[in-house]
Amino acid sequence: MKLIEIKDKLTNLQTGELIIGSELTGSHACYMIYGVLNPGEKNWLIKPGRGHEEIVLIIKGRIKVTGVWEGELTEGDAFHIEGEESLYFENLSDTDAIYVIAGGHSEQGHHH
Repeated sequence: MKLIEIKDKLTNLQTGELIIGSELTGSHACYMIYGVLNPGEKNWLIKPGRGHEEIVLIIKGRIKVTGVWEGELTEGDAFHIEGEESLYFENLSDTDAIYVIAGGHSEQGHHH
């Protein structure tokens, strides 16, 4: 087990993503992303990339989704996305929207 200190990084994250990956874990097997979208922020790309799969969980907010799937997601909604599939997020909330992505490498080759 390896403890990963990220509390300060999360506290200072105003918008964008904090990636908890190989630089912090020393492993290329999996990663986690903590994302924040400011109110009205849009065109935020969600795309795992070749050889990767991700599960995305909406923690807070209301997010409009366009791309390979279209609709709205709210707190507690989750989806699976893989490879070159891509989506765009738009925060429809009056406050920050927060999501978490758990990702890893699929059995098809990956680019690391």
